[in-house]
Amino acid sequence: MNTKILMASSSFFMGVLGILFSFLPQEILSFAELDSNGIAPLFIQVLGALYFAFAMINWMVKASLIGGIYNRPVAMGNFIHFLMGALVLVKGIRVVQVSTGFVVVCIIYSIFAILFGIVLFKHPIKDEGAK
Repeated sequence: MNTKILMASSSFFMGVLGILFSFLPQEILSFAELDSNGIAPLFIQVLGALYFAFAMINWMVKASLIGGIYNRPVAMGNFIHFLMGALVLVKGIRVVQVSTGFVVVCIIYSIFAILFGIVLFKHPIKDEGAK
């Protein structure tokens, strides 16, 4: 599997979420039909910082060999994040009536969980041409 594409795409996805959550917390809470007063915007901004930091980690290791024992903490962190996120989002879809955008994010999370699971538990095959 080409982990460079996977790492770059997950970095882009989390980077966009990080920027949106950091700079538009009230708008995101309003879109989710939640109260945008009080401490909630601060939590959304901290979540945005976490997303952006994870995006930077993925971007910085995208050219490295990932899988098996190589960069295992990065692969494990991504796998756990996307797996747990997908499970929570699926539960949210089953419990609450949600928008189409929510379902799209759930599908994206599920795809990343599957792909990072493959990367984590499969030994990488190094390209012969790579030096």
